[in-house]
Amino acid sequence: MTASAQVGARVRRARGIRTRESILRAAVDLASVEGLEGLSIGRLAQELGMSKSGLFAHFGSKEELQLAAIDTANEMIIEHVIRPAIANPRGMPRLWSLCSRWLEHVEKKLFRGGCFFTAASFEYDSRTGVVRDRIALMMRTWLGTLSRAVEGARACGHIKASVDPDQLAFEIETVAIGAFWAFLLLDDQEAMAKARATILNRLKSLATPKCPRFAR
Repeated sequence: MTASAQVGARVRRARGIRTRESILRAAVDLASVEGLEGLSIGRLAQELGMSKSGLFAHFGSKEELQLAAIDTANEMIIEHVIRPAIANPRGMPRLWSLCSRWLEHVEKKLFRGGCFFTAASFEYDSRTGVVRDRIALMMRTWLGTLSRAVEGARACGHIKASVDPDQLAFEIETVAIGAFWAFLLLDDQEAMAKARATILNRLKSLATPKCPRFAR
């Protein structure tokens, strides 16, 4: 292959990657509004004004498209929630940032339909199959991230040694899910503020004198 042909091949690959990324971003938004079950190659082609054959070049089946959308949504959560949060100092600052940013991603409409993973969890919780398993894996990973942040706060002496990390992570996520439900279904514009206050009060009740001050 000549040098010019190699350059052309690289350009085409880069263009293909960008096209796939833009397709998946649209797929994630569509699924967050209409559900993962409604996400099909035909429906996405209609949304994007593309041909079904063009989308089949990127995704061979509806299931492959659904799994790719889940992975893309997870990458967005990592980029907008997890990485910025873990850039904070270990301990309570990192834990609180994770909590606040998790609520914030719905407030700022990272996904058009709200929390992608909360909606997908409710949609697939009683089903079986690889799509449900992928969603469950992502949610377990998120709970694990929260739990490790609690462990970090405990190791730093910022919260009481008696705190169970898994239990506290469960409590935090339960409050967040309730807030997402009230914010989106009931149009409760104070839902996120209520959730922040609830989580903040819970963390303060567990804080030690060694805990640094953290922003509301």
